[in-house]
Amino acid sequence: MKRMLIFYLVTIFITAHGQNTTNRDFTEEIKKYDISNLWTLDKFQIENDTETVERPEPLGYIGNNFQRFQIHFISVIKNADNKLQYFVYGKTKVKENICRFQGTITIIKAELYKDEEFPTLWQGVVRGEYVFYENPHHAGSGVLRGKFQTDFYINEKGEIKYNGLMAIADGFSNNQFEGTWTSYKTGVSKKCNWGDFRIPDSQKLDIGAGEFAPADEYLKNGWQNYIQAWGDNPEAIKARKKENEKWWIEH
Repeated sequence: MKRMLIFYLVTIFITAHGQNTTNRDFTEEIKKYDISNLWTLDKFQIENDTETVERPEPLGYIGNNFQRFQIHFISVIKNADNKLQYFVYGKTKVKENICRFQGTITIIKAELYKDEEFPTLWQGVVRGEYVFYENPHHAGSGVLRGKFQTDFYINEKGEIKYNGLMAIADGFSNNQFEGTWTSYKTGVSKKCNWGDFRIPDSQKLDIGAGEFAPADEYLKNGWQNYIQAWGDNPEAIKARKKENEKWWIEH
């Protein structure tokens, strides 16, 4: 009888402990926060706020030929009337065609979890939908629509931070947007995905192990300069300068 009681108490302890480390819904609570900076920040902390690194521009593609697609969120503002929605203004670039857009990001679900790597921190994920309307007066414009996932953590001060805790790990990614672009003019839709560090559903494009690396057969589709920027010669310096251009700023 005593053994059974001990077993019963141990089982309760394990179950209760396990509940503390499993996912819990955070959708209602996230309404109290403004998480707009998760999509606009220039720098973030890694390894539990011990080091700050630059956040690069998102990587993206459009169409079955994996044409390079660039996007920049110029401003993200929380909707005062819908605390799960954010207004977004920005620009897209395909080849040399730049389009303004505006639209919304809407959170559908938010969750918290803990893992063994950072046992004192709550990590989390927000999932939802986005729709961005490019300016119809621009050539080659359309609507971007799909789903997204953004990872965050809550630090010791109770602040929500961009989750770059494992940024040094192979295959790290964040802010994963996956959907379509649909032309105003023709109604034709193309797959259009982008994200930080990696691109969701990159299929044959991304052949990198530790980090994103476009396959040779797609370099001609806007990725040549990206690859050249990795070098250490005069051409690489020129390529890096182009990669670092703030093309979304009007002069």
